[in-house]
Amino acid sequence: MSKIGKDLPVEPRKTALYEAEEWYQNLLAERLGVPYTPIQRSNFGHYNMAVHYLTSILDEAKAVNKVAVYNIDHMAQIQFSGKDASILLNRVLPANIESMKIGQCKYTLLLNENGTVRDDMIIMKEKEESFILVINAGHDITTTYAPPFVKGGSGDLIQDSTFDLISDADFILQYKKDGEEVFVKDLSDELVKVDVQGMYSYKVINDVFGKDCVKNRNNPDKNMGFFSFNDVAIDGETYYFSRTGYTNRWGWEIYMPVKQAEDKFKQIVLKALEYDGLLVGLGGRDENRMSAGDIGLPLMGAEYWDKDTPTNAPLFEAAVDMSKDTFVGKQALIDDLNNAQTMVLIIAEGNIKDNGVYIDGKRAGKVTSCIMSPNVSLEKRLHIGSTRKNVNEEDGTAAIALAWLNYPPLSKGEHNTPPFSKERLGGIIPTRIHVELFREKDGIPTGKPVLGYISPDGVNPATAAKPLKTIENL
Repeated sequence: MSKIGKDLPVEPRKTALYEAEEWYQNLLAERLGVPYTPIQRSNFGHYNMAVHYLTSILDEAKAVNKVAVYNIDHMAQIQFSGKDASILLNRVLPANIESMKIGQCKYTLLLNENGTVRDDMIIMKEKEESFILVINAGHDITTTYAPPFVKGGSGDLIQDSTFDLISDADFILQYKKDGEEVFVKDLSDELVKVDVQGMYSYKVINDVFGKDCVKNRNNPDKNMGFFSFNDVAIDGETYYFSRTGYTNRWGWEIYMPVKQAEDKFKQIVLKALEYDGLLVGLGGRDENRMSAGDIGLPLMGAEYWDKDTPTNAPLFEAAVDMSKDTFVGKQALIDDLNNAQTMVLIIAEGNIKDNGVYIDGKRAGKVTSCIMSPNVSLEKRLHIGSTRKNVNEEDGTAAIALAWLNYPPLSKGEHNTPPFSKERLGGIIPTRIHVELFREKDGIPTGKPVLGYISPDGVNPATAAKPLKTIENL
């Protein structure tokens, strides 16, 4: 049987910008007057990805306050085309695909039949019968996977199970009906994705590519709107510029033809450096996504996974149209709509990854993602009530974390509504709720708690959807 998904690579793959990242590392060493050291890398989604460069994760996390550049070439772009492409996608995905206009982007999820999350994605309508799905790293693989051999109780090497990986494209194609005309093509070897985020992103894009790239395709006198994209011919090749808020800040996601990507990437990086920006690795990228907006952005594989539905995740209403007649997993979501589980953002004095969350001595839930952040304001850090020096100094740090709670942290009868609710009273910030974060063994809290609180107004305001005129003339 033919498949769209790639085979599982024997070794982690290299992005198209792997060598350009080495160029950047050498450039930084020269500019900073320090010795070159190898880039710290990690296997992420079956790609050999930079965790950070010569600068630290904290330095890179701060860059987005000016301008940050990200090598996102590990994400895949899958094209669905043909007269029945929108029908198939609308049948499977929870977003309303058939209502999309050319040049529009939508954020949505790919769900299992039981309503849990296989992947989250951006979908772009490029033509009347053509869509591009931008999916996460590793979700382009279809294979039967055998884990490495491990030692059994007798000391023998055993391999007691295998499991199947199925790519997003092949999963969707399972729902194609006989006679429907749908063509699927993996564009990932043709396009290279680079994101530019922060208040100077507009200048970087204009300086490297020109102003036409970020104009409204239907009204060139205006800038492009939020969740739209342009396809632009540059040097005879097609580039895509989308504005979907990868870090919930001003910025663009750029899809460049592979044969021009390295040269353009270097131009982008050099221009970003002029505005005190940096190239940012996986560590800073996660901080930037978690620290933006009231709740932060859920991370695939952490807050989104195959064990829970996304019904109370902060982006649920944006990603899922429950008014649609049907989509994969809809009935499971209906059955789970009254689930009290709630996602919150926590600011804490130290690393709390996988810690239990306790409110007034009662276990309320568990932390799913955590990273140290330099972007938490002093006022927010002081509210923790910590004695730790790093928390209380002017340019200090604190941990930011996302957690699933088993119940809303505030009841309907209290003065303020829950952090995730749209029912907030005008101008009133919902209550910050102090929590204790414990390591756990067999479900029992152990050791001394880490102090923190649920932050209903997040870390940094989201700017992605705000008018571009704010940053045009910086």
